[in-house]
Amino acid sequence: MEALRTLRLAAVNIDGVLLNDSFSPVLHRLVLKYGGTYTRELEQRLFSQSRLAAARVLLEETGAGVSEREAIADYFAERERYLRTHPVHTLDGAEELVRRLRALGLDVVCYGGLDEDHFRRHLGAWEQLFTAPRYICTDAVRPGIREIVQDHFGLDYRQVLFIDDVARFAGHAKELDVPFVGHPSTFEHGFQPELMRELGVRHLVGGLAEIDEQLLRTVDREAGLGTVWQGAGSLTGVPEATR
Repeated sequence: MEALRTLRLAAVNIDGVLLNDSFSPVLHRLVLKYGGTYTRELEQRLFSQSRLAAARVLLEETGAGVSEREAIADYFAERERYLRTHPVHTLDGAEELVRRLRALGLDVVCYGGLDEDHFRRHLGAWEQLFTAPRYICTDAVRPGIREIVQDHFGLDYRQVLFIDDVARFAGHAKELDVPFVGHPSTFEHGFQPELMRELGVRHLVGGLAEIDEQLLRTVDREAGLGTVWQGAGSLTGVPEATR
């Protein structure tokens, strides 16, 4: 398989892309538990944030009488209860996607907001498919684009493809003109698909098999031309990304 020309690295989000989305339903439960209303505006403010920042937003919106640290503890307790009946699992086509990316000559790294043991527990069997450091925790460096692209790999933004499930993250990618494919969650109470469409994400997929060789070569060509976000419109509702 002929290697891609511009892209050198694929950075793939763990929860919601390689693993099922266990974040949205737990957060939804916690918002309701705290007496809040789960809206698209709240979802947009909460997603792709550090734990402390998300807790601060949650408490501002719900008025719950707990500290930020207590809210974080409540989230993980609620997560444990949720996972008893909805265990974490790899999504259909996840391993095939990683192998396809490697076959096209790309390095592949995984990233997400949980600690590295989450990656090792659920994707450790595929560890050899990922490029060192294999997994990057971005909780303290949201969104983490600069850190992954420049600090870890020393590349240009146009050389790295991000695959993520969150519109807020897509907004940062758009601001930096970073190649992006969206795989938004289908959680029944969530708003990510419509938020991504409104943002102007041009490459949206409902399943990982859709990120096929043809799509990847299209994104590679657009990355070389600088047209990945062409025609996406102006950025709205997304704070300036960390550069």
